[in-house]
Amino acid sequence: MVIAVAGVAGTLGGALLTQRGSERAKRREIELVRAQDEIRESRALRRGCYADLNRDARQFTTALNRHLHVMRERGVEDADRDALDDAKNAHRDRYSQAQMVAPDRVLVAASAVNRALNQVYGQVKRLERGAPATGETMETAASAQYEVWELLRTMRTAMRRDLGVSDDE
Repeated sequence: MVIAVAGVAGTLGGALLTQRGSERAKRREIELVRAQDEIRESRALRRGCYADLNRDARQFTTALNRHLHVMRERGVEDADRDALDDAKNAHRDRYSQAQMVAPDRVLVAASAVNRALNQVYGQVKRLERGAPATGETMETAASAQYEVWELLRTMRTAMRRDLGVSDDE
């Protein structure tokens, strides 16, 4: 009788242990799939954010250049100011989004671009008002605006590295 009870208990216990092991393995597999999905979603979010930030930073740089040309060629009109401010606002929104999703190594480059763009914007607006700071001229503003392009290349490289699409790693 004891042998029979032990045999039945062993059979039932073995089935129970096998079931628990199977459940644990399935749970680990589900956790792994979830982790991979989160990584994929995070990369997709960063990719979209980076594309938008790159586009809007380039458009802000171009808008600053265009505004400087307008200031040289004719008087600035409300439509010109609005176009520049729209580009600035779009960049600000994208940069704010990047601050929430980009890793620090990308934010260092994005922050440098943001700072440079805002400094050039300040110069342009002071020149437009006829109240430039000491040493600020149309030429210094144009030169500072031109230097932003190198910062944009650095930012784009950092973003591409983060996404794993850069060849120069």
